[in-house]
Amino acid sequence: MKPPEWRQHADADALVRALADALGAVAERAIAARGVFHLVLAGGATPRALYAELARRDAGDPAWRIWYGDERCLPADHAERNSVMAETAWLAASRIPLQNRRPIPAELGPEPATARYAEALRGIGEFDLVLLGLGEDGHTASLFPARDIGAAPGSPDVLAVDHAPKPPAARVSLSAARLGRAERVWFLVAGSGKREAIARWLRGKHLPAARVSGREETVVWLDAAAWPDTQPPLF
Repeated sequence: MKPPEWRQHADADALVRALADALGAVAERAIAARGVFHLVLAGGATPRALYAELARRDAGDPAWRIWYGDERCLPADHAERNSVMAETAWLAASRIPLQNRRPIPAELGPEPATARYAEALRGIGEFDLVLLGLGEDGHTASLFPARDIGAAPGSPDVLAVDHAPKPPAARVSLSAARLGRAERVWFLVAGSGKREAIARWLRGKHLPAARVSGREETVVWLDAAAWPDTQPPLF
C-alpha cells in the first residue's frame, strides 16, 4: 500500500472548487472508457459543500451510478442520514435517474441492510471513485478504531456495525477491502479539528483511514486549516 498524495488548498472554498473540477474530469474519462461512472458518496460537512457545488454545475447524468460508503440506521427520511443530505444538496435536482441512486437501506437495521446492500453490489465491478471523510479519531465511513474494518483479503463487501463509538451506534458500512478495490480513493478533509488526525496519519499511526487505499490513486484533499502546524506547508 503506497502512501497517499496530499493536496492542500488555501481554504475550504478553494478545496471544493478543485474537488469538483477533478471529479468531473474523472467522470468524463470513466464514461468515455466504459460508458458508466460509479461514484461512492460520503457524509459530512465538506462532502455536503462539494455536493452543493456539483449541483451548481448541474453535474451528473444517466451514465452516473451513485453508491454510499456508509449509513446510519435511522428512518429513511431522517435528516442525519447521508443519503438525505446528498439528495437535498444535489441528487434530487440532478439528471441522475432515481434508479441509479442506491442508498443503503439502513432503516431495516444493521444485519438486514447489510445483506440487502451486499446483494445490490453483487456483479458490480470496482468503483471508479470513492469519496471518504476523516473523523477526529481517524475513522472513515463507519470503520472505527479498535474494530474489525474488513481489511483482510476475503472480507465481505458490507459490514454491520452495532457498537459505533459515536451515535447512532447502529450503522452499515462498506468494508475497507471493498472501498480499497476502487480505482481512486479521495479523502475530503477540512477544518482545524482534523489536524491531530492528520498528524497521526503522517506519523504512521494505524488509523482506519490509513488502511483504505485506491488501486490507482489515493489522495487526501485538505484545506490549510486541517494541515498540522508541525508540518511544512504543501504550497
